[in-house]
Amino acid sequence: MTCPGTGEIRPERVPDPGPGDVVVRTLHSGVSRGTETLVFQGRVPESQWASMRAPFQDGDFPAPVKYGYLNVGVVEAGVPELIGKTVFCLYPHQTRYTVPAEAVTVIPDEVPAARAVLAGTVETAVNAVWDAAPQIGDRITVIGGGMVGASVAAVLAGLPATDVELIDIDPGRENLAKSLNIRFAQPDDARGERDIVIHASATEAGLHRGLELLRTEGTLVELSWFGDRRISVPLGENFHSRRLTIRSSQVGGITPTRHRGYPERFQVALELLKDPRFDALITGHSGFDDLPRVLPQLADGTLKALCHVIDHPI
Repeated sequence: MTCPGTGEIRPERVPDPGPGDVVVRTLHSGVSRGTETLVFQGRVPESQWASMRAPFQDGDFPAPVKYGYLNVGVVEAGVPELIGKTVFCLYPHQTRYTVPAEAVTVIPDEVPAARAVLAGTVETAVNAVWDAAPQIGDRITVIGGGMVGASVAAVLAGLPATDVELIDIDPGRENLAKSLNIRFAQPDDARGERDIVIHASATEAGLHRGLELLRTEGTLVELSWFGDRRISVPLGENFHSRRLTIRSSQVGGITPTRHRGYPERFQVALELLKDPRFDALITGHSGFDDLPRVLPQLADGTLKALCHVIDHPI
């Protein structure tokens, strides 16, 4: 990104690998339509510039900056035992790059490379589910059928005897819910008396509706990141008498949860991605050369997508 709302492709010199490094040729990268489009629009608050840095980001907020963190490729050189392996790395959209070997994670053979770009988002979803701590038989609502919310719904759909409902204002998300084998409803038709609501719509209206749907002593897990927007939270009326709980679940810079750090969460995400149902979250592909045109369309909603995959040249 050269300035907010504008991007370009630039040549980059890829250094030779040193001891313990690997050179990766990218196969696919994914656009995180939430966080990444906020970055593209220059909407990262200055107070969050340090915490929102991607691991291999070049430049500083608001711009110019090279950003991204959903990258899947093949190791071409470096540490011998990794050569030829398909790996995931928290690296921006770049055709080749050199990183320390510990920065990549080998993708299981059962997970197709294009689906593996979801690993970073599914890892976030795993963390959100751990934060929510659902019990067998719980009534759970996910509000917001975007990339993060859909990933959470897909993870929850595998819990036995749970009643999971996906809420979105877009009726087109019903097909996504069907593919995940969960119920769908628009906000006015959502079921109430929910044990847990996970809010991922990044809208004030979604947060308000989520609190309305909870049972007494229910918990809302706030997974949205609102960037530089200020929103109101309805703490009046019956919020206190119903003893409701709002819990944050950070989508970036996540600290260890339940004594499990990033590597363990990521391995859980990769195991989940063996399930072909997650293919429903990939809603489009574009070539690498189209990236400067695609990002503005994703940011302003012209191009509708959950996870949009960037296919890199072979």
